[in-house]
Amino acid sequence: MRSTRRRRPFSGAAVMVLALLGAGLPAAAAGADEQDDKQPDLSRFYDQKIKWRRCTGVEMPKDLRCGKVTVPLDYARPGKGTLDLALARYRATGDSRGSLLLNFGGPGGPGVPELAYGGADFMALTKGYDVVSFDPRGVGRSSPVSCGEGTDEAMEATDDGNDANDPQVALKQLKKAAAACGRHSGPVLPHIGTINASRDLDVMRAALGDKKLNYLGFSYGTRLGAVYAAQFPKKVGRMVLDGVDTLTEPLAEQGLVGAQGQQTALEDYLDACAEQLTCPFGQDARSAREQVVDLVESLDEYPVPTDFGPEFSGQDLVGAISQALYSEQMWPALTQALNMLVHDGDTRGVVALAGGGMSKPPRSATPSPSGGLVDEEDVPLDNVPAALMAINCADDPDRPTAGGITEEIADLRAAYEDASPVFGKYRLTQVLMCYGRPKGTDFIREEVRDVDTPRMLLVGTRGDPATPYRWTVETAKRLGSSAVVLDHKGKGHTGYASSKCVRETVDEFLLYGSLPDDGSSCGADD
Repeated sequence: MRSTRRRRPFSGAAVMVLALLGAGLPAAAAGADEQDDKQPDLSRFYDQKIKWRRCTGVEMPKDLRCGKVTVPLDYARPGKGTLDLALARYRATGDSRGSLLLNFGGPGGPGVPELAYGGADFMALTKGYDVVSFDPRGVGRSSPVSCGEGTDEAMEATDDGNDANDPQVALKQLKKAAAACGRHSGPVLPHIGTINASRDLDVMRAALGDKKLNYLGFSYGTRLGAVYAAQFPKKVGRMVLDGVDTLTEPLAEQGLVGAQGQQTALEDYLDACAEQLTCPFGQDARSAREQVVDLVESLDEYPVPTDFGPEFSGQDLVGAISQALYSEQMWPALTQALNMLVHDGDTRGVVALAGGGMSKPPRSATPSPSGGLVDEEDVPLDNVPAALMAINCADDPDRPTAGGITEEIADLRAAYEDASPVFGKYRLTQVLMCYGRPKGTDFIREEVRDVDTPRMLLVGTRGDPATPYRWTVETAKRLGSSAVVLDHKGKGHTGYASSKCVRETVDEFLLYGSLPDDGSSCGADD
């Protein structure tokens, strides 16, 4: 999570207060996934045509075209407002069988810039498809959500200056935080989440002129694909899910798994780093691990300036490191960025790794009241973490009671700290920020199972630090006989970009419909 200004570090007591009191915030109205018995008329959305134009922006590829699709703000009440969603497309170079939609994960990751700057990885797929990606609702240029100063307000609710025995003080701060998120996010906030994003996917499919959805989803994008398969089974074409997310584990468990996986990846990185003379922490791997912890704690206490306004804290550094650990290909960049920070006090390298919009300050964090696309430079600094929290919270029905938190928070904190002295606090904070939000949907946990679709390919990587291989196996079992598992015996988050075998297998399926046997494997690339 990133703040838009200096943050105070969480103390142990502060975490407990935030979790304990957040559960007492009033819930909002029912989610947008609850529709009336009579289905509303959505024909005007399904009948629209996309107008493609050359993309504007810094260094946008000349052959990339941009457009938009309009969707209802609330699918139960489509006359109450609309949203525009940003799209980008590379045209097919061969005989096209339609469009292939990509979601790069997050949740909270904008697809348009990912496709613009990482499109070379997908050019082989243009032999048979127009390759399309999009900024989901609440993300990037598509009515981006933001909490403005709300994250800081929530953290200030747990400052040592507050009386921890007076819940009204912290409750007041948390209410201010919730109000800030609503004020900066606008009307999209109650209608964010994977249930509605899946409905948006189906509108995109129709607007693109496709009878079936052909889809490649990474990480969180696998959750989105699985939900679509449950909601629109008869519209599923060729679907690949790479780096498979869980459909059943609550956020608290997901965060714990993520902290463990990232700690393992960090230790692997530091073992390799210590073998290099350029390692910023020296040639002793054990000492390097201690130095990373010390560096995070020091930056939390004394954040350093950046070129873009917000100061850079220890938790910002944790976020930057976590991004770089998703792939061993990023390790040299991580080493260079850490050397800049440790030896020169230069934050530019770690800020670039952190991503999430810190590359430039926004002119405004005010959402568009009309639901139209915002300019790229107006995407709020905190959109990625704000969208991640909003979507994850909307997708999770669990909201512990104050009594339950009182009994469990100490054990939860200890478990996260034990899982990772570096990533534990970062991951637990993401989970705690859901307390007090409206009740999430139980559709994903209860209804996404035994889908009646054509066979789909699920790719799981054995050494994935974010989505463990067992989630691939568990999700395949839930989805039923339609799911075919490819076992990638490598490392890194997802397999398509890092494994030639995975890439060839996925491309063969998407382009020609050729599926491997369930349980087939790809060895680790050198």
